Amino acid sequence: ETDIAAKKKHDAIETDIAAYEERVQAIVNVANELEAERYHDVKRISARKDSILRLRQYLLNLLSARRGRLEKNVELQKSFQDMLHLIDWMDEMKARLLSPDFGKHLLEVEDLLQKHTLIEADIAAQADRVRAVNSAALRFAEGSDYKPCDPQVIWDRVNHLDLCYEDLCTLAAQRKARLEDSKRLWRFLWEVTEAESWIKEKEQIFSTLDYGKDLSTIQVLQSKHKAFEDELQGLQGHLEQTVKEGEQMIADQHFGTPTIKAKIKEIVDLWSQLEDLAAFRKMNLQDAQNLFQFLADADDIKAWLQDAYRVMSTVDVGHDEYSTQTLIKKHGDLQDKIMNYGATIESLDKQTQGFSRELRESPEIQNQLRELKDLYVDVFSLADQRKQNLQDALFLYTVFSETDACELWMNEKEKWLEGVEIPHKLEDLEVVQQRFNILDQEMNNMASRVNDVNQAANHLIETGHPSTKEVSECQIRLNTRWNLLLKMVQEKRRIVDSALSLHNYTLDCDETEMWIREKTKIVESTLDLGNDLHAVIASQRKLYGIERDLAAVQAKVLELQSDAQVLAKEHPEHAQDIDRRLNAVNSVWGDLQLALQNREASLGEASKLQKFLQDLDDFQSWLFKAQKAIASEDLPNSLPEAEKLLSDHNSIRYEILQHEGDYHKIKDTGERVTYGQVDPQYQELGQHLKDLDTGWDELQQIWDRRADMINQALGFQYFLRDAKQAGAILTKQEYTLAHTEQADTLEAAEAAIRKHDDFMATMEANTEKIIGAIESGERLIDSKNIYSDKVKEKIISIDDRSQINNAKADVVAAQLKDNRELQHFLQNCQELTFWINEKMLTAQDTSYDEARNLHSKWLKHQAFMAELASNKGWLDSVDKEGTQLMKEKPQFAPVVVEKLNKLHRLWNELENTTSEKARLLFDANRSELYAQSVSDLDRWLNELNTHLTSEDYGKDLTTVNRLLKDHERLEGQVEVRKMEMEDLQAQAPILQQEGQSVVDGDDIEQNIKAKFLQLMIPLKERHDKLEGSKEVYQFFRDLADEELWVEERLPQAESRDHGQNLQAVQLLMKKNQTLQKEIQGHQPRIDDVSDRGENIIASGNPSSDDIKQQLNDLTNLWNRLKNETSLRQEHLQLANEVQQYYQDAAEAEAWMGEQELYMLVDEKAKDEQSAALMLKRHLTFQQTVANYEDTVKQLADRAQSLLALEHPDSEQISRCQEQVDKQYIGLSKQVEDRKRRLDHELQLFQLSREVEDLLQWIAERETVASSQELGQDLDHVTLLRDKFREFARDTGAIGQERVDNVNILIDELIDAGHSEAVTMADWKDNLNESWADLLELIDTRLQLLTASYDLHKYFCDGNEILALIEDKRQQLPKELGVDVNTAEAFHRMHTSFERDIHTLGTKVQNFQDDAAHLQSAYAGDKSIEIQKREQEVVQAWKALLDACDGRRAQLIDTAEKFRFFKMVRELMSWMESVIRQIETQEKPRDVSSVELLMKYHQGIMAEIDARNMTFTTCIDLGRTMLARQHYASEEIKEKLAQVTEKRSEMMTKWEARYEWLRILLEVCQFARDASLAEAWLIAQESYLASRDYGNSVDEVEKLIKRHEAFEKSTITWEERFAALEKLTTLELLELRKHQEAARLKAQTFEEQDFIPDYDYDDRMQDEFEEQALSREHTAFETPDLSQHVTVRQPPTLAEEEDLVNGTEILEDLPLETEDQKETEEKQVQKPPPLILEPPIEEAATLPAKPMTTQFSSQLERKHEMEGPSKRASNRSWICLYCVLKNGELSFYKDAKSFTSLITYHGEEPFNLKDAFCQAASGYKKKKHVF
Repeated sequence: ETDIAAKKKHDAIETDIAAYEERVQAIVNVANELEAERYHDVKRISARKDSILRLRQYLLNLLSARRGRLEKNVELQKSFQDMLHLIDWMDEMKARLLSPDFGKHLLEVEDLLQKHTLIEADIAAQADRVRAVNSAALRFAEGSDYKPCDPQVIWDRVNHLDLCYEDLCTLAAQRKARLEDSKRLWRFLWEVTEAESWIKEKEQIFSTLDYGKDLSTIQVLQSKHKAFEDELQGLQGHLEQTVKEGEQMIADQHFGTPTIKAKIKEIVDLWSQLEDLAAFRKMNLQDAQNLFQFLADADDIKAWLQDAYRVMSTVDVGHDEYSTQTLIKKHGDLQDKIMNYGATIESLDKQTQGFSRELRESPEIQNQLRELKDLYVDVFSLADQRKQNLQDALFLYTVFSETDACELWMNEKEKWLEGVEIPHKLEDLEVVQQRFNILDQEMNNMASRVNDVNQAANHLIETGHPSTKEVSECQIRLNTRWNLLLKMVQEKRRIVDSALSLHNYTLDCDETEMWIREKTKIVESTLDLGNDLHAVIASQRKLYGIERDLAAVQAKVLELQSDAQVLAKEHPEHAQDIDRRLNAVNSVWGDLQLALQNREASLGEASKLQKFLQDLDDFQSWLFKAQKAIASEDLPNSLPEAEKLLSDHNSIRYEILQHEGDYHKIKDTGERVTYGQVDPQYQELGQHLKDLDTGWDELQQIWDRRADMINQALGFQYFLRDAKQAGAILTKQEYTLAHTEQADTLEAAEAAIRKHDDFMATMEANTEKIIGAIESGERLIDSKNIYSDKVKEKIISIDDRSQINNAKADVVAAQLKDNRELQHFLQNCQELTFWINEKMLTAQDTSYDEARNLHSKWLKHQAFMAELASNKGWLDSVDKEGTQLMKEKPQFAPVVVEKLNKLHRLWNELENTTSEKARLLFDANRSELYAQSVSDLDRWLNELNTHLTSEDYGKDLTTVNRLLKDHERLEGQVEVRKMEMEDLQAQAPILQQEGQSVVDGDDIEQNIKAKFLQLMIPLKERHDKLEGSKEVYQFFRDLADEELWVEERLPQAESRDHGQNLQAVQLLMKKNQTLQKEIQGHQPRIDDVSDRGENIIASGNPSSDDIKQQLNDLTNLWNRLKNETSLRQEHLQLANEVQQYYQDAAEAEAWMGEQELYMLVDEKAKDEQSAALMLKRHLTFQQTVANYEDTVKQLADRAQSLLALEHPDSEQISRCQEQVDKQYIGLSKQVEDRKRRLDHELQLFQLSREVEDLLQWIAERETVASSQELGQDLDHVTLLRDKFREFARDTGAIGQERVDNVNILIDELIDAGHSEAVTMADWKDNLNESWADLLELIDTRLQLLTASYDLHKYFCDGNEILALIEDKRQQLPKELGVDVNTAEAFHRMHTSFERDIHTLGTKVQNFQDDAAHLQSAYAGDKSIEIQKREQEVVQAWKALLDACDGRRAQLIDTAEKFRFFKMVRELMSWMESVIRQIETQEKPRDVSSVELLMKYHQGIMAEIDARNMTFTTCIDLGRTMLARQHYASEEIKEKLAQVTEKRSEMMTKWEARYEWLRILLEVCQFARDASLAEAWLIAQESYLASRDYGNSVDEVEKLIKRHEAFEKSTITWEERFAALEKLTTLELLELRKHQEAARLKAQTFEEQDFIPDYDYDDRMQDEFEEQALSREHTAFETPDLSQHVTVRQPPTLAEEEDLVNGTEILEDLPLETEDQKETEEKQVQKPPPLILEPPIEEAATLPAKPMTTQFSSQLERKHEMEGPSKRASNRSWICLYCVLKNGELSFYKDAKSFTSLITYHGEEPFNLKDAFCQAASGYKKKKHVF
């Protein structure tokens, strides 16, 4: 506050100083003026001015500095004040944060947390304020200028503020943590409470005993229980999480730990109870479901079986074959279902086995099962019986139906066979033969049907069917007919075959004769070949070929001779011709043989050469066959087959050896023949001999390769045999192992073990066979057998099965041993039980009741107790054995526990009985026994003391074990003696109480007890020393064994022998791996010995140094052994890789060397087969070489890897790999060259064969195409044409494709640069020429056949068309019909008839076209005959058309007449109904009813207009028929007159009625307007009669305005009143009527010279006025029923102009307000008056006619353009209501829219000023468009 006051004071000082500003400025101004006026003492004045300014400036600076200091003081004090406020706020917050209230429930805790969150937010918000205050205060402590306060004070206050804020934050965090803990506690308690309530609720629900009444209810309960279990499972996780949360709080030492623990225990117990309850209920529900399901299934099965029983009991077996088959099918399905239900019943029976015993044995279930089984047996037996009945019925129906069908078929075939005639032409015979072939197929099918009938009949006869007699008769009849048909067919077939054989014999004779002549010409052609070697060779080959063909010719001649003999017997009438043809064949055959002999004789010297060439060809042929036989790729599939193939292959070897002499002979002869010859033919022969050498060598190689392949296959088959035997052995082993059973006695268990040992011995014996099979397979794999993959799979399978069997055998042995141990334990238990029972009898002996010999009995009992004590070890051993057995074999635990419990129970009973007996004996002789027992115990303690003082702890492991065993026995005796001592101590007080003398009892007891206590420590010490001694001796023994074991294996590990070849290296690797496995398996033993030695050393044993030294030695030896074995394994691995590489590289070089030798053989193919075989082999070889590239690459990779390892043999490896690569590249190049050469050879052979085959095929086709047979009739020529077309089609398709393929192949080969390109070009030219000739022949033959077919077909078609025309002419009826329906039916029939003959007309036209075509192709008699047939057809066709036209005209006239009469009747009936409607209309009473009647009346006119077209049609039809001079013209005229008169009458009545309604409407409108006017007048009278002229100026002005409005409305109503004063149309008509009557009367008076009454008109006028007044009163009396404005539109615009010449008439509403009046006046429009002959006044009932003219009607409008150049998107025609008024055209949706003045789419009216309208002449889709 002081600072603020100082600041204010300073502000006042500044204000005062500022007030002096003007004075100082005034002084400055005066000084400046004096200076300007050159005052004489201006210097002094300037000095004073400057002094004043300087002092003022100094004063201002002081003020500014003071102001800055004051401001800093104020700011600092403000900061201090803010600090005080913050500290006060923090103190307040601390008080709230230290509140002990942490909530009493979850909601309160959450509320406190929310409040605390707000507090934390406030605290966090104050952090910025604290920092701002601190920073503001520290600015004054850190600056170097003015400091308003001591900086230390500022720092103290800042630190104090920070400390308070930190305390506040700490308190907030602590309270939040405490609140969070409270929240966790209360949330935990809340969730636990919720879970408890849920659990208790579910316990009540699931404690109910409702388990359902049927299956549906039990399913509902189960679904509910399932939902509960799901809910339970879902809640379990939540509950576990809750419990886990509670446990976490307990672990965190939460303040609510006791409560949490109690709640957790409570909820866990409740949850366990709920789970048990749920499981119990689920089990009960499942049992209930099983029961109800069983009952439901049993009921369903029973119901179905009962239904099946009823079905099976029926006697319906069908009425025919189809129905019976249907029943059999249904029965089969039903029987299958019955079989399925048998399984269902069995499953139902098995289902009951899962029930409880009481439920399963309940009478309900047993009776249900028994009934089901009995019913099932009955149904099954009935099903078999019904199946037999149905089968018999089916057989019966089959017999009858099939017999009828067969007989019907046989009747048809018999008729056909009887009508078959044997033709004389070969083609016809072939047709008949083809039909007989088809008949044979049908006969075969029919034979099967007959067999089926016989089988069915025999079955029925054998089973004794009631219809056996009918069946037997039917069968006999069918078989008889069938046998007769077979004989007839055979006879006819024999005749046809004989005739066909005769024709074939003739053809064969001609062909054979021609064939022999061709061969003769070939023999004669050899004379022109010359005498050189080539000519001789060619002659020899031709003659050799002819000689080979002679055998076939001779066989054909012999066949013809035999056929001639047979045919001569069968056809004696043709015997001469047969002999003549045979003689001709024999003659040419003799000529051929003679020519051949002469030619062979003429060769002379060339015979030797011929023989050599023949031998050469024979040997080459044999060589090719042998190569083909050896080159087979077939492999054996069994051992006998392999042995047979090997035997056959060896026989081929024997055959090769036999032909070896022939080979050398031919070779020597060939060398002699070709020696010194330079002729090219001889050189070619020498080349053939070289090829022969190559083929012979190749034969040897092929035989060797095939022999190797067969040997490999034979080895594989031997392996398969051994593998099969091994598989059988393994299968037997598997069966034995799978059927091994566990024994239930010790003897049986030992016997089973012995049996299994024998089985194991057998397995060991059979292992050699299995190993032998595996080794044989491995040998096959090592030798790279072709079946290596299969062998490997088989070996793996056998090995796996063998290992599995060995493992199973071990498992079974272990199980048997375990069972033996169990049985041994059980036997021990049984023996101990027997012993205990025996001793129990002794212990239960009560003979000690006698007084004598008590001491001896006591001694015996002592011995008995000692025996029990000594045999306690037996129980302990059994117990130990059982415990050990349970520990090792947990599966025997239940049995062992049960036996042990029983034994312990018996032993305890025995001990109790023995103790009781001892007590009773002791009681009988207590003192004596007590003294004796004390003496014996003392003596035993002395002996024990002597034994314990011995220093003998053993010298070796054996003596130590013996001493330790004795000591353990002694410890057992100590325990027994200790119990005895306790008994004695307990007996001493008893004896003293009984008064018996006990000498020094207490001293003795104390002495014995002291001795016991003294002996316990030496006893334990001796035991420990013995154990220590045993441990040391045992350690030395094990250590020596381990050192010996390591030393034995160390030389093997240190060996430097790494092998010299691959096998030796692999063997050494296997041995080293075995050693490594032994070392790995022995490691635990070494570790155990080391651990024991360390323990002994740690215990401070005297031998510790020796033990430590020996342990170090063992460790060094062991590490050395492991290192050496690892190092040796690495060396061996590297040596293995190197040796493996060397071996593989050597194999690769050897293989490629063999292949190079094979490629050096240069052999050429002799024909296509050998070329293809060579190429195929080469391709296989090439693929093998290509595949071998992977092997070479693998070798290179391995070599690189070895070089990368810097192996010592790297240089040798590099050389070896380079050699392999070079050799492989050379081999690949040789393979490609040989493949290209073989491709060329094979292509040349293939092309040659293809060209020769194609030329031969073309020659055969030319023979067929050159035939001149053209057929005798249409069928014949059709058959010839079809066959030739098929021939031409096949020839063209096949031949063109073959020729094209050959041409393409030749072009490709020539383009590829083949060596024989010139020869192939010649082949191509010859082939194309032959093919062109063949096509030309085919085309010529086809044209001839087509022409012949057209001619025959022309005459056949002519006959067919004439027959059809005559048939159609006969089908024309004569009737015309009696009414319109029959006439139209006849007309439709005639139209259909004309459509039918239209196709006939097409045929006639086609026939004429064919005639014109044939006339141009033929001349002479054929042309005349063609023209004559054409004229016949055309004349018949014209006659048919004339008849059709006449018939059509008659039918049209009749139909039109009946149709006209029908239309007249319909129109007359309709007009009569319309007239009745017009005459029977009711009389209206008001405007609305009149308008309604007029609308109805106009509807009648619309109907009349709609009928105008019908009238027009009817009248036009009548006039048309009259114009045609119809035969019923009189009737037609009469009907037309009736229709016209009736129509005139109808129109007259309609117009009269409409005129009356129009006048009536006008009268009613007048009455309505008059009533409205009167009502308006009455309403205004009260206003006019009012005396209220206003009490003020405002009221008067309002009344004046109202009166002015009244006057305006009066003007309007004046027009209405004026309209009411005018006469109505009715009055004008009446006036006109009276005027006319007056005129006639005046005319009559004039004629009669009377004076007229000039007042007549006045009187008439008065009468009319009176009538109008009376009519007005009547209208006023009539109530106005119309409450709404109704609009009426006239029907058409023309009618509107004719009737009222105006627009719509609106009915006015009752007058209520002035606004409503004005609206009504705007809406109401007046129709103009009728147009009368003389112009008269308008009707007085209507309003005044407006000056504007209005037209309205419905028009259709179309929108064309939306803009100058844009067409409208929617250009459809729309019907709108159009109004023309005041020069504007408006469009409305309808008349209602017009009354509401709502235009269409809100359009503005169209202004028609200066507009013009014209018809749219360019638009043709609609009429009257403008």
